Amino acid sequence: MRIISGKARGTKLYTLEGENTRPTLDRVKESVFNIIQNEIQDCIFLDLFSGSGAIGLEAISRGAKKAILCDSSKEAISVIEKNIQKTHCEKYIELYCEKYDFALKNRIKEKVDIVYIDPPYKTDFAYKSIVLLLERELLKEQSIVIIETDQEEVIDDIKQLDIEIISQRKYGRAHIIFLKRK
Repeated sequence: MRIISGKARGTKLYTLEGENTRPTLDRVKESVFNIIQNEIQDCIFLDLFSGSGAIGLEAISRGAKKAILCDSSKEAISVIEKNIQKTHCEKYIELYCEKYDFALKNRIKEKVDIVYIDPPYKTDFAYKSIVLLLERELLKEQSIVIIETDQEEVIDDIKQLDIEIISQRKYGRAHIIFLKRK
């Protein structure tokens, strides 16, 4: 796994061992960032369920003003800290070792431009994250929310919310869903 583009391009990242996390494939990451490339410059990027931090660090490398990374795993936070140092992005990162719901309710205070939600598969955390983002008014009018999931049924739940599905992509078993506020 590596940073694909920008000022940290080519930097190889540390990853988590084991089966509890599944890093976003480079081809999926590259496709997602190609789609949102015009929105990244100077944005505030929130990466929930950060894992190794690769998505948030990619955003910083491509010009995001700030990335907020959140993961509840101490092992993940340790890997993220190593990757932050390796990419020299310390001054652009806000890092929380918290469960996503606690972080959204208590830690994240500012509105964000782009949110990447890649929760553990077979959970309803993507839906619950969107509910909290809307309730806490953490999204700007033009914010983009991106969900990576293996569960197509999450789309039915999302349709009940005050958020619009603007695009969907499928890469192997990963579904990428792009959302914007209505």
